[in-house]
Amino acid sequence: MIRRGIVNQRLVAGFLLDWLLLGFPLLALFDRPETIGGIPVFIVYLSAAWIALIVLLAAIIERRR
Repeated sequence: MIRRGIVNQRLVAGFLLDWLLLGFPLLALFDRPETIGGIPVFIVYLSAAWIALIVLLAAIIERRR
């Protein structure tokens, strides 16, 4: 029962991190005309943040078993 509560807390923390990373203030920092390998910095940031959050939340959920 205690383990379930910790997992829920970690999932809420993951949601809040997602909200922070994909929220306006940080997105505005990466909205620039520069590119990385021909890909706009904004798209690279969005993709990296999205993949990192998926991996983080998957690790939290799979660790539960």
